[in-house]
Amino acid sequence: MRTVEQPSLGVRVLYSLRGEPEWSKLSREQLIAFRETQHRRLNSPLIRVATGFPDRGASIAWEQVTLPDRVLRVRVHRPTGPAAILPLVLHVHGGGFVGTAVQCDWINSHLAAQLPAVVVSVEHRLIDQETPLSAAVDDGWDVLRTVVQNTARWGIDPARVAVFGESCGSMIAALSALRARESDLPLRAQVLVNPCVDLTETVYDYVSMAEYADTPTLTVEQMEFFRSLAVPPGSDARAVSPLYADDLSGLPPALVVVPVLDPVADHGRTYYDHLRKAGTSAELVEIPKAGHAFLSMPGLVPQAKLARSAIATFLRRHLA
Repeated sequence: MRTVEQPSLGVRVLYSLRGEPEWSKLSREQLIAFRETQHRRLNSPLIRVATGFPDRGASIAWEQVTLPDRVLRVRVHRPTGPAAILPLVLHVHGGGFVGTAVQCDWINSHLAAQLPAVVVSVEHRLIDQETPLSAAVDDGWDVLRTVVQNTARWGIDPARVAVFGESCGSMIAALSALRARESDLPLRAQVLVNPCVDLTETVYDYVSMAEYADTPTLTVEQMEFFRSLAVPPGSDARAVSPLYADDLSGLPPALVVVPVLDPVADHGRTYYDHLRKAGTSAELVEIPKAGHAFLSMPGLVPQAKLARSAIATFLRRHLA
């Protein structure tokens, strides 16, 4: 029997200290309490050892986006220095039901400083027993559309816009790219990191799901819990599964970043194949010895720098 490679010892220790609840029995109140505990940890200065230190060439601040029926927070990363009209990178964090934009300060600040660009990370509604994935998808799209329509406030060039998502955020970014095509909102690029793109009944029908069913950063049990929240009974799983979009042609060029030690690695590979077959330009970068959510842990996963370099190069080329 083949031995399945595991993420680094540091990642395994970090997640063992976090402690995992019994997901299938978690009530909404318990999920919110667990989420709040994780957010306190992610906001601790000490956690930067794992999540990475932001680039000093970028400022980071919380701002608000006012939508017709709600107000959302966004975490904005801007290069320091003289004011200029810059490209926009609309970012969506991973985590699904526990994530926060704070965990992505390392990658987003570096992109803001190095491209340079304004990187707006959406603090979307988190998924729980009363909030399906479709709500978070709406948050990502509505913030993208609102920021692009208010260029003066944000100091961005509406002709140079990209979307960038991680994990569940990749699903939101990919769906935003599809909506943008239908709404004639021009996008230059999309970056999808360890994307989950299938929440239909075929979600588990991938070799990587079997090989990496119990990794520290994502397990099949967590995927089952996520899916039960994301697409409750009566909802259409295909509507939030980019893999099953009717038409994947005419989309912005895509960079798909796949960590090899990831249950959803084959989601990313399959989506890359589908994009190319539809005639959409796509590039695939596989990251060895890295597991799910690796880009949020550069202090523990050195390969995150390889992914950062690939993302920066891709965006710089397409946002020029």
